[in-house]
Amino acid sequence: MTNRRVFLKQISKAGLSLGFAPLLFNSDKKLRVALVGLGRYAGYLAEGIKASKYCELKGIVTGTPEKEIKWAKEYGIAKKDIYNYDNFDTIAQNPDIDLIYIVLPNAMHAEFAIRAANAKKHVIVEKPMAVSVKECEQIIAACKKNKVQLAVGYRLHFEPYNMEMKRLGQEKVFGEVRYIDASLGYGIDFENPNDWHIKKALSGGGPLTNLGVYCIQAARYITGKEPVSVTAQFSPITRPALFKEVEEAITWQMRFDNKAVATCSSSYSYGIDRLYASAENGFFELSPAISYGPFIGKTSEGVMTFPEINQQQTQMDAIASYLLANKELPKHISGIEGLLDVKIIEAVYKAAETGKEVLV
Repeated sequence: MTNRRVFLKQISKAGLSLGFAPLLFNSDKKLRVALVGLGRYAGYLAEGIKASKYCELKGIVTGTPEKEIKWAKEYGIAKKDIYNYDNFDTIAQNPDIDLIYIVLPNAMHAEFAIRAANAKKHVIVEKPMAVSVKECEQIIAACKKNKVQLAVGYRLHFEPYNMEMKRLGQEKVFGEVRYIDASLGYGIDFENPNDWHIKKALSGGGPLTNLGVYCIQAARYITGKEPVSVTAQFSPITRPALFKEVEEAITWQMRFDNKAVATCSSSYSYGIDRLYASAENGFFELSPAISYGPFIGKTSEGVMTFPEINQQQTQMDAIASYLLANKELPKHISGIEGLLDVKIIEAVYKAAETGKEVLV
């Protein structure tokens, strides 16, 4: 563990991370990125790109003229590299954009990811990848047809604490994992009753789609396996005026073919941020675990200590290192990974609606 900590400190200084091996090369070229949708998370991405070694924020796509002015001034975006949702397809004629990052409400992911692929640009889609398995398949097919690469914005695949949880589970450091508890929730008071997160037509669902996807991911990367079945329960709605279309909170259970069980929860009504795994000979956990940090970790043998990183900067530099070298991106951040998560989300909703165990 000591050697591992020294190694992580060294690679952290270079803006790298564990679990996704960036390609180390010397290049003056940068990956030129356009962000589609300029909400809160796009701001985090923009700051990460600004701090990155291999990327630059070159373009923006927004439907709000005020944001055009603000972002152009703050990040030095040229007028020719600013688009709206109607003229977005003309980005195909812009040789100064290499990659398009979709940061829109979930139900808009598929449309704009496909349009980005048709423009012959590499694509990153925020998670969840889309609101249905069918849409995920359409995105994958469009990228394949246009010979561009596709990634899903799994920032925790670049984060040392979470990748240590993955290593401890998959390498069976404490033996076979038997039980996982993965939970993420926030007590959110939606000031705007039309917030897209609680409108099913835009979100595809409630906290399961927006927060629970992290819990599904965590259980999958700790075990290294896919669930074979799920059961699920909607929690009682405490604010019916807000939660007319999507769940306020949900709990679900996943069974894996190695006999492991994961209990997960996601919520807009209470706060929780925890990842715990119990194996045959010990345990390992993070709390906070899934948010933006700082993370706190420990195992049955002691404290887990790794450097904090800029998650967005590290993610973007790692992906850029592959694309700039014309190398294929690893599967665990690919469109296939995004599709598998959405497949499980669909099964969880079906299980909660029917009260029955659903095979995945």
